[in-house]
Amino acid sequence: MTDSTADTPLFSSLALDPLILRAIEDTGYTTPTPIQAQAIPHVLAGRDLMAMAQTGTGKTAAFTLPLLQRLLPHASTSASPARHPIRALILAPTRELAMQVGESVVTYSKHVPLRSTVVYGGTDIKAQKPVLMKGLEILVATPGRLLDHVESRNLMLNQVQILILDEADRMLDMGFMPDLLRILALLPKDRQTLLFSATFSDSIKKLAQDFLRNPVTVETARVNSANETVKQTVYMVGGDDKFHALVEVIRARGVKQVLVFTRTKLSAARIARMLDKDGIAADAIHGDKTQQERIKALEAFKAGSIVALVATDVAARGLDIDHLPLVVNYELPMHAEDYVHRIGRTGRAGASGEAVSLVDEEEERKLGDIEKLLKRTFQRETIVKPAHKRLYTGHGPLKPAPAHPRKPKTDDWFNKPYEPTNPVPTTAPAPLAAKSLPATTTKPMAALFRRKSEPTE
Repeated sequence: MTDSTADTPLFSSLALDPLILRAIEDTGYTTPTPIQAQAIPHVLAGRDLMAMAQTGTGKTAAFTLPLLQRLLPHASTSASPARHPIRALILAPTRELAMQVGESVVTYSKHVPLRSTVVYGGTDIKAQKPVLMKGLEILVATPGRLLDHVESRNLMLNQVQILILDEADRMLDMGFMPDLLRILALLPKDRQTLLFSATFSDSIKKLAQDFLRNPVTVETARVNSANETVKQTVYMVGGDDKFHALVEVIRARGVKQVLVFTRTKLSAARIARMLDKDGIAADAIHGDKTQQERIKALEAFKAGSIVALVATDVAARGLDIDHLPLVVNYELPMHAEDYVHRIGRTGRAGASGEAVSLVDEEEERKLGDIEKLLKRTFQRETIVKPAHKRLYTGHGPLKPAPAHPRKPKTDDWFNKPYEPTNPVPTTAPAPLAAKSLPATTTKPMAALFRRKSEPTE
């Protein structure tokens, strides 16, 4: 079953409680986005749901708002943990996305007596236990850390009524399928299940077929389509010139925030160091950094303390940055679908943005896969190749760098022929006179090795 709603109603017409509407008004929103307008009525009706929508279109609120409405009859001000069992479980693939969803739940539930928390890896599990033991209705978690708490007997999932899989395709791409199967086995079979994602693959459809009951499919954009409000530019550059092209793109556009994507953790760390050394304040977030380091870098980026945030696909999933003007694909992703997720960081909620891709010859095939997915052809543009031995000061045209005398590779002393310190004289010296030892000191050789007990001759 597929649903598409032509008219967009107001939040006040979506059968939401006045306390929830009050929280929505506090955020400044009055009109739901298309995904919210289509998904909320089905969730309120208790239907299982598959929702396909682009990143940045309000997917989180599309399941948070009806979730709160459905749990209101169970809201309690009692301090007893028994009155606050986990009734809703929201699974997210990354720590950043889990934190973002948790913040959304707190924002919209601030006027209702429903408890919630977020648990994820990378932090001390003991610090998360006290909150869980006090009881809560809504739990946002990453799959791995959730199973850690289950094994530690810190929580029970036998009363979960609603399961939400956010960014379900990413969970499968990251290899979470075994964890998902273990978690689903712990949940009651009589539950409501919602799948929200920017893209859906055949594996996602197979998952929905196995674990959803007659789901409603809500689709607000063409599958695997990119945001039309994002200007997409492709520059063909040589591999050795990519970093110089990145610097030129950032400085030419004069942006105060830019999100740079790389494929590997090593590349992210290296590019961040090079940008910082080149005068562009930068930091990196990737899987090898602790959660505190990642939070610190993200907060500095949002506050404007750094201009460039270099990230891998996994680390950047779930980043919610308001009015991000520029995204740069320093390296194209391995999977074409990730391109949609990357550029979805800009142009959010109808705002305009730009996505620039720096492509070398080895990435032509990946670019072709992206074009095939999006059903469009990008115009290949060129960027001015930076002249060597030039120094950009940040003001005015490029200026020649000051010449520095090169240090010779080797010392001339090592190229001279061998000259001994004490040369050998040309005439042979006179032979030394043989010295005769006193007769008394000479002994036969056999006497030197004779035992003391043996008689001498």
